Amino acid sequence: MSQARAALHFTVNGEERVVHVPPMKRLLDVLREDLRLTGTKEGCGEGECGSCSVRMNGELVNSCLVPALQADGACVETVEGLAPEGKLQALHLAFLKFGGAQCGICTPGMLVAAAHLLAHNPRPSLAEVREGLAGNLCRCTGFVRIFESVLAAAHGNDAAREKIADAG
Repeated sequence: MSQARAALHFTVNGEERVVHVPPMKRLLDVLREDLRLTGTKEGCGEGECGSCSVRMNGELVNSCLVPALQADGACVETVEGLAPEGKLQALHLAFLKFGGAQCGICTPGMLVAAAHLLAHNPRPSLAEVREGLAGNLCRCTGFVRIFESVLAAAHGNDAAREKIADAG
């Protein structure tokens, strides 16, 4: 017997979408499998690492913990939505310049969390960046390059290095 499916109507990266999915399918899987938005990554599948971070109705959520039907009627922004028409933004460029992206598993979640932080606090301090990204884990960088990348996007390259050095 096949599992029942429900119609999920939601907006993803500004585009109205409808998919028919099992009600308890995870939002992460709907994004990756049904919509082929594979930028969002699964790290732990338990809501501990932040690799699957997306914004849903303006709030940062771990998409591995969200049942698909909870997103019905919602507005969801994935990492793909941070680069309209494939154009890299200041945050992306800072991650590239300062080495904030390493293996790539945590990077999409870090970018979404950082964009969320900067949308609410465009000029954060180092402490505010640390707090804003606290739900996202990275096993490659030791976080300094990630923090520096976010600060560079917010304050400019030299100010980012100064803020990291002052905290040192």
